[in-house]
Amino acid sequence: MSLHTNTIKLIVNQSPEVLERILRVARHRGFEVKLMHWNSDVGELELTVSSQRAIHLLTSQLDKLIDVEQVIDLNEKTDAKSA
Repeated sequence: MSLHTNTIKLIVNQSPEVLERILRVARHRGFEVKLMHWNSDVGELELTVSSQRAIHLLTSQLDKLIDVEQVIDLNEKTDAKSA
């Protein structure tokens, strides 16, 4: 299997433990965080992750977290434009 790199955007509630919860889920699902950008003004977190596993395995779990309002797979938008 090859290593896949994906970028996801999370809209989150700004609570002290939200970042820790997100990173814990990513690690437990077998994803390595390569790049992280946090915009605290709007509660927006952009993650670039890599793994041999499918990205939906991570996004479906992140969507279940109480402080996560929305999960957007930015690669889906890119793939749709190139198709």
